[in-house]
Amino acid sequence: MQLVELFTIRANLGETSMIGAAPSGVRAIAEVVGGTFSGVRLRGDVLTPGADWVVIGDGYGELDVRLNLKTDDGVSIYMHYTGVMEQNEASMAALGGGPETQYGDSYFVSQPRFECGDERYAWLNHVVAVAEGRVLPGAVEYCVYECRPGGAA
Repeated sequence: MQLVELFTIRANLGETSMIGAAPSGVRAIAEVVGGTFSGVRLRGDVLTPGADWVVIGDGYGELDVRLNLKTDDGVSIYMHYTGVMEQNEASMAALGGGPETQYGDSYFVSQPRFECGDERYAWLNHVVAVAEGRVLPGAVEYCVYECRPGGAA
């Protein structure tokens, strides 16, 4: 399999609503209040509404994120991803406004999928992607890669 860089996305975080204890952990909703994405084939802005419906337990957050992207040429794209974020000392400090983490500081990976009705970006509807994340003060950032069949990465 080959991993081909699709784009880097920065999602700015707003308020987090703590729902509380649920059967699988503590449920929280972290609001996404904007951001940007940029790559060779597409770039644009992260619009509202967007959020992460995360479940926190056993030192990890189980991510369930839905975003509204708008390309620089005016096309709307829905991005949904699930994933896992380790809640270690570095990531928790960054979420609290401390120094940003670097890729690899914690286990922070996701599986994005896309939906788009515009023929210029219809290819995204069939892309299987993976992403590695990091935490910045007030934001998260991911390098998103398209998975392609073939030789080694």
